[in-house]
Amino acid sequence: MRRKGLGRLVERSILAACVAGAVVFAIPALTQEAPRLTGQTPPMAEVAAPPVPKWVTDDVRKMRAYPEQPPVIPHSIEGYQLSVNTNRCLSCHKREFTEGSGAPMISVTHYMDREGQMLADVSPRRYHCTACHVPQADVVPLVPNTFKDMSELGVKHAGDE
Repeated sequence: MRRKGLGRLVERSILAACVAGAVVFAIPALTQEAPRLTGQTPPMAEVAAPPVPKWVTDDVRKMRAYPEQPPVIPHSIEGYQLSVNTNRCLSCHKREFTEGSGAPMISVTHYMDREGQMLADVSPRRYHCTACHVPQADVVPLVPNTFKDMSELGVKHAGDE
């Protein structure tokens, strides 16, 4: 008797009416169409896709905005294979390959399981790099950022007096 999209109160009143033998044809509040939450173009109109943004590929490490932020990827990853069997990121960033590649080593936390035990290889839950790390694109932010670092707010280091 459960209907998709109906609230519990409406479902109970429909069920009570059916049990009482009353006939329910239509509920006016449910037959009205909800207001659309779309922009200026109609929902099914064909709109040209925006151009693909240019990736920032200067290989310069970016300052992190907050502690524990995953670092952004400062190079292009277009064409990188990242699947269950292959991870191209690890060919440079894995512990044993960093000396030859010059890439920064992935954090030691990527070699830990959920209980904090060290593993010989990258943890399966840390294997898909782009779940946390993203490449930088040269685009205008969608939302203005008003974040201020503690040093910009005038907070002094402990002992600086």
